[in-house]
Amino acid sequence: MERSTRQRHAIRSALEAAGRPLLPSEIHAEAQREIAALGLATVYRNIKQLTAAGDIRPVELPGDPARYELAVHKHHHHFRCKSCSRVFDVHACPGNMQKLAPPGFKVDGHELTLYGLCSGCQ
Repeated sequence: MERSTRQRHAIRSALEAAGRPLLPSEIHAEAQREIAALGLATVYRNIKQLTAAGDIRPVELPGDPARYELAVHKHHHHFRCKSCSRVFDVHACPGNMQKLAPPGFKVDGHELTLYGLCSGCQ
């Protein structure tokens, strides 16, 4: 049981340190700094458990594999760099999208992804 606690701590630490949504392979690479012998299958298993517990959540962008972030953020959006493919949090929202919906439709949620070049790739 202790081993699992250390693994989950390493995964949470990796996500916290990154400050952006990470692919499982990125979580694995970062968490190995804390636990060198950590395997990728163990990372996937813990991602599943942490997601089920509501500690982390998937960030799903069209055409991309799921990334994961800590579930501490309120409603927010994402920016995907077209060069390095990293995804970053955007803690802003244009607000009510009802005005964009066709007449007679009711909007009950939205997701917004910005695309371009991150500051490191410009």
